Amino acid sequence: PSSVQLHWSVPEGSFDSFLLQYRDAQGQPQALPIDGGSRSVTVPGLSPSQWYRFHLCGLQGRKKIDRVSTDVMTAAEEPEELPLPSEEPQHEKPQTEAPTSEAPPALEELRVSSVTPSSVQLHWSVPEGSFDSFLLQFRDAQGQPQALPIDGGSRSVTVPGLSPSQRYRFHLYGLRGRKKIDHPEELPLPSEEPQHEKPQTEAPTSEATPARPVLGDLRVSSVSPSSVQLHWSVPEGSFDSFTLQFQDAQGQPQALPIDGGSRSVTVP
Repeated sequence: PSSVQLHWSVPEGSFDSFLLQYRDAQGQPQALPIDGGSRSVTVPGLSPSQWYRFHLCGLQGRKKIDRVSTDVMTAAEEPEELPLPSEEPQHEKPQTEAPTSEAPPALEELRVSSVTPSSVQLHWSVPEGSFDSFLLQFRDAQGQPQALPIDGGSRSVTVPGLSPSQRYRFHLYGLRGRKKIDHPEELPLPSEEPQHEKPQTEAPTSEATPARPVLGDLRVSSVSPSSVQLHWSVPEGSFDSFTLQFQDAQGQPQALPIDGGSRSVTVP
């Protein structure tokens, strides 16, 4: 009712990356970047009993080389008559016959591999045993709970539809059937790079003293019929890079990466 898993093949050649484009239930365009080695993706946050048209673009660099499309209707909303605990007793009795013969599977190292203003790619490992599936839970920018089902063979997932400069906490569960086996791995995602989390645990008082970098006024310096020049300031601290986001005349979202030392850009 709330997600679709898509698969595709690349019978010839290779792509640097993919871009999945679709419109949500409100008609707003969405774009999900996907790694070039992927052949499947789960799209969460959909509405029940809704038709969606997905366009998968194959990119080399930032140029679209090929595109395929498919139409999908999401399932109807499932009645919540079978909560997870109702299924647990059925699985408990067979397990009591040989509880020590097989160690329970374990989840480890939920980590961030890439971050964009609207998506996060997460990786994890299963050093022992296996799971039938995984469930990633988090709250969106409006505080609404979201649940993303993931295939048991996966070790990474891209979470789309996020908001820029927003902190998220992700919980990854390992499931056997519909029973949660392992405790959730929790990963708070700050707006800065995730590598800053570990040093803070060693010396929280010393790491907390530097002020966060601050952006000053964004202002227009010149305008032509086909371009705009923008200027800004950084009155405190520094940034590794900037991203300028806007929608073009067709309403399509655009993102322009900018070097962290820049203080102006021309948008053509």
